[in-house]
Amino acid sequence: MQILPYGSWPSPLDARLAAAHDGRPEYVGFVGDEVWWTAPRPTEDGRRTLVRRRTDGTEESLLPPPWNVRSRVHEYGGHPWAAARLPDGPLLVFVHHADQRLYVREPGHEPRPLTPLSALGGGLRWAEPQLIIDRGEVWCVLEEFTGPAPTDVRRLLAAVPLDGSAARDRTAVRELTDDHHRFLTGPRLSPDGRHAAWLAWDHPRMPWDGTEVIVAEVTPDGPDGPLSGARVVAGGPAESIAQVDWQRSTGGGMQSAVDGVRSAGDRMQSTGDRIQPTGDRLLYASDRTGWWNLYRDHEPLCPREEEFGGALWKLGLRWFAPLDNGLVAVVHGRGATALGILDPETGELVDAAGPWTEFASTLAVRGDRVVAVAASPRTGYEVVELDARTGRARVIGGAHEDAVDPVYYPEPQIRTFAGPDGREVHAHVYPPHHPACAAPGHELPPYVVWAHGGPTDRAPLVLDLEIAYFTSRGIGVAEVDYGGSTGYGREYRERLREQWGVVDVEDCAAVARALADEGTADRDRLAIRGGSAGGWTAAASLTGTEVYACATIRYPVLDLVGWATGETHDLESRYPDTLVGPLAEVPARYAERSPVEHAERITVPFLLLQGLDDVICPPVQCQRFLARLAGRRVPYAYLAFEGEGHGFRRAQTTVRALEAELSLYAQVFGLRPPGIPTLEFTQ
Repeated sequence: MQILPYGSWPSPLDARLAAAHDGRPEYVGFVGDEVWWTAPRPTEDGRRTLVRRRTDGTEESLLPPPWNVRSRVHEYGGHPWAAARLPDGPLLVFVHHADQRLYVREPGHEPRPLTPLSALGGGLRWAEPQLIIDRGEVWCVLEEFTGPAPTDVRRLLAAVPLDGSAARDRTAVRELTDDHHRFLTGPRLSPDGRHAAWLAWDHPRMPWDGTEVIVAEVTPDGPDGPLSGARVVAGGPAESIAQVDWQRSTGGGMQSAVDGVRSAGDRMQSTGDRIQPTGDRLLYASDRTGWWNLYRDHEPLCPREEEFGGALWKLGLRWFAPLDNGLVAVVHGRGATALGILDPETGELVDAAGPWTEFASTLAVRGDRVVAVAASPRTGYEVVELDARTGRARVIGGAHEDAVDPVYYPEPQIRTFAGPDGREVHAHVYPPHHPACAAPGHELPPYVVWAHGGPTDRAPLVLDLEIAYFTSRGIGVAEVDYGGSTGYGREYRERLREQWGVVDVEDCAAVARALADEGTADRDRLAIRGGSAGGWTAAASLTGTEVYACATIRYPVLDLVGWATGETHDLESRYPDTLVGPLAEVPARYAERSPVEHAERITVPFLLLQGLDDVICPPVQCQRFLARLAGRRVPYAYLAFEGEGHGFRRAQTTVRALEAELSLYAQVFGLRPPGIPTLEFTQ
């Protein structure tokens, strides 16, 4: 055991290894008996490919560079592909990130476009494609820009012909709904094909504030098109429904033998102002009790103070999936999540055994097979299959490969701290960890508080090589699920209502101070780091507290007034209404909390990282912020990356950002990490 100061421990986990393993599998699905999913390729300009797992267990990337399977609907995107098994091979449709067009790849052919380019810069964008083979169409969410502003946009459900006739002709795209609602997710067709259900919501609500379930009949030639008689059946302004789906009727319950021969028009019975299915049964995850729980035909299936849903940041997320045998696969938990099989008749829930502590919000089912994406503190995200008959779960794709010997991985502690007024603050604490190094007995370690983005999100309890990059060198990390985070019920989530820049800052500071008070961290060597909304929290912490000796601020919100008046995308353009309050009613609050208005309060060094193509937190905010610092003689470094948007995807960007961040801590905390380029500061 070597005795070396914290921050100077030699680590085999360099920035290149961390960058090469960045990202995770997403959007799993079955194509026949095969399992497909999207996968990151950080060393290929950060693109995402589509991976196919054949029935013999071999994997292949279906689309070579430069194909990039990623949607930009809402800017955060959504499920970008669909496929069907044909006699001569799979038929694939997907969204290509570069032009946002929908493409089809037929067996034996190269991809060809199905949708046109748009004359407007925002273009036509697509998400959640569903192949309707018997109609020769792809049903999707369409996001269509109508003017130059980010808010000049309409969204609706649309049908794209598979014959390619819409590739140059927007009028060939059939609109299935109007654009009455500002936001919506793609339709889920009932197993009998007679009904469709989807979610919708409107400004100023975000989907975790309030959404509505809409059900319509699917008819060949209805008066309103293929989706007729659309009505709201659940949800509302103060009830968030995170997902909707259907369960095939297996006899009994609300279905009788007579129901099987009723016409489509008779299969929906009015119940007050709701529509009640009498055949296939409606499933949804609602937080009407304060927790996202699962409901079938408006009745709770497994009431618990746990979450069976989450924040709908992307379209097509799935926390539950009904099986043909009447059971339901569910991702659920309080904080961390598990994969379970729920019996709706008894409410019994049995979780899959395995080492995983976090299941992502993506599921696919076929027969008794359930496919999910899971990770643990010892493994990154990988594709997992559960046999619902035996309860056996195994990794089938994207298997975790140790970048270094696992003895260098951090060992997290799940902690709950006392915040202001005694409120609970949840966090994951990662102490410095090295198998062959220890610090002198008198020395306390430096710690970096990590504030997650969103802010309506949370920190998953999984192996993160960026955390290991620091802990293996002797720098501790504390991930804080501050008030406003998901995973702990609606009351915890709503602590941030009109308190953004207050509660998040206080909770992060409370964790930092507690670690120092208990002798875990060096009080004089505390830092804060965050991206997006976490970048806001990091910047606001420098202008509003004196806890930290430095900060790493990544693609942040810095100017609330600018952000609320056209400097962000449509989805979050009214988000400040709930996070801060309506601008027209509390304009002083926007100025009071914005870091850009209080740059003169910053007295410690910081690193500012920004993607130049970011339209969510645009670089103009960083430029405005730095202009206010002119002449203040505060050391800072500003690194702006061409070709990067909101969140970094390219390996070379991650390498530069990590090494710069470590150099910041080295210079401020007096550390001596070997082999790290020195970050140059501006004053």
